[in-house]
Amino acid sequence: MYDAIQAETISLAGAGGDQIEAYLARPLGPGPFGSVVVIHHMPGYDEQTKEITRTFAVHGYNAVCPNLYWREAPGASPDDAAATARAQGGVPDERLVGDVGGAVAYLRAMPNSNGKAGTIGYCSGGRQSFLAAVSLPLDAAVDCYGAFVVGTPPEGMPLKVGPIVHLTPNLSCPLLGLFGADDSHPSPEQVAELQKALDEAGKTFEFHMYEGAGHAFFSVNRTAYRPEAANDGWQKIWDFFGRYLASPTPAR
Repeated sequence: MYDAIQAETISLAGAGGDQIEAYLARPLGPGPFGSVVVIHHMPGYDEQTKEITRTFAVHGYNAVCPNLYWREAPGASPDDAAATARAQGGVPDERLVGDVGGAVAYLRAMPNSNGKAGTIGYCSGGRQSFLAAVSLPLDAAVDCYGAFVVGTPPEGMPLKVGPIVHLTPNLSCPLLGLFGADDSHPSPEQVAELQKALDEAGKTFEFHMYEGAGHAFFSVNRTAYRPEAANDGWQKIWDFFGRYLASPTPAR
């Protein structure tokens, strides 16, 4: 199999038809390929998130990461853009759905697409991946320790978001959840509440809780990184997307 990839900054139509910056990585083989929208964490549209986007291309997926802070801080560094967005209460839910919907449409329109698309998000992006999956027609979604799907931000935190667990009956696709047992946002109790809601709604999902891991255990450049949990989590992601997004292997 031809294993080259191409990665580049693009522009795509987001919420309200706004043209926003995004980072696209894709395999250069003929496909067809499934697609993944990578939703960046609260620290923003940074080098680590772009590396994750390229990793999906290496594994045979078209992937795009929209810059959710583009309107607030076009051209700013990831740290400055994140600070600006955080000071304004974070990304509004309605706009997030529009931006992810635009990214999904872009990916599905690519000539090497198999028509299947999913989302993955980390930290605030985990909540937003769940939000996208209860708002848009998707084929799969991954929530990596998404805070405030259940519960509200503590006093003093500037995020203007509320719980969205009540939207669980609208979930359009299978959901994979990866969480740390030492995390407080979401806590194991909040994860259990979300699991109960999914069970009651009859949804297809699988959750994995990692002992000794807290928030951001996938982040290789942070002290929260837990290699054992992250490596197992990546394998869970490949298995999950392989079931729901990848094209069947052609008969020989």
